Amino acid sequence: MKFVDEATIEVVAGKGGNGVASFRREKFIPMGGPDGGDGGRGGSIIAVADRNINTLIDYRYARLHRAKNGENGHGSDRYGAGADNITLRMPVGTTILDAETGEQLFDLDRHGERVTLAAGGAGGLGNLHFKSSTNRAPRQCTPGREGEQRKLRLELKVLADVGLLGMPNAGKSTLITKVSNARPKIADYPFTTLHPNLGVVRTSASHSFVIADIPGLIEGASEGAGLGHLFLRHLSRTRVLLHLLDVYSPDPDVDACAQAAKDARAIALELERYSPELAAKPRWLVLNKIDMVEDPAAVQARICTELNWTGPVFGISALTGDGTQALTGALQAWLDEQLRTAHAHDDDPRFASPDSAEQDPQTPSSDDTL
Repeated sequence: MKFVDEATIEVVAGKGGNGVASFRREKFIPMGGPDGGDGGRGGSIIAVADRNINTLIDYRYARLHRAKNGENGHGSDRYGAGADNITLRMPVGTTILDAETGEQLFDLDRHGERVTLAAGGAGGLGNLHFKSSTNRAPRQCTPGREGEQRKLRLELKVLADVGLLGMPNAGKSTLITKVSNARPKIADYPFTTLHPNLGVVRTSASHSFVIADIPGLIEGASEGAGLGHLFLRHLSRTRVLLHLLDVYSPDPDVDACAQAAKDARAIALELERYSPELAAKPRWLVLNKIDMVEDPAAVQARICTELNWTGPVFGISALTGDGTQALTGALQAWLDEQLRTAHAHDDDPRFASPDSAEQDPQTPSSDDTL
């Protein structure tokens, strides 16, 4: 299935049915009085988050969604039937924005969440509602209201706990294949990954987390170079970023450590240019292909020194799996601690306002910039 994470649609709710002016006409019942019923409500357009859907491809081709109008009222106190609503099922993580103003309207971040994209118009009133002691034969009725009409932009931001960052061919796809059930394409050329991949990492029978792999970033990505900038939004919901660095070079004339440090600084700069909020997320350093170097400890120490890095750092081999168990175990422990801290803050009145929140001292600091 082709992965599509953006789409523009137009939703048009149904118009409400008109009320009717009618009078009771039966034999032996003179001056039966008004009996015009109300019009039915127009159909609404409703969006529902569905975890069984993972792409917006349906809305790339079906761009106009129009609900039916409500039925007009009838005589004999009969109301018009309301039109059926139209339900649009969207992936969990879909953000819905106004296409004209750019304002975010809804964020479908929970399975089963329902929002009304365009409300159907209310039905008009029949003359039954206008009778009174002084107006026994009202002839007025009201038309139904027009339904809402909107042009919307849909953006999918995948829901993952951990996001992978790195240059093309840094080993992100190999790592997600080794630690999760995801099976992305792996090849020895740049930009093998063309769309985000999600994998579930199961660390025990009762513990797991979701990891996301996006296409590799290159210098200038925030200005449109490469592919990664198109998918950086998918990392906005993650709680921690894994920054993969390739510490091995088959060319003996290339200083792999210096190149890795240069790549790390370039990606950190691209993150800052794209979104300061994304750049401020906790980031862990992961040194890949550590099995290909003679002295892994010396390589790790040198890279940390060049980057002035004091945050968490792990040496792994995504190909053989060395070090991946320690990495996933540490991630699970950190994520569990964040969850416990969040629940504790919910019960503590000191954390009722976001302005009063304090940073967890065990959380990797965003000051550990590259």
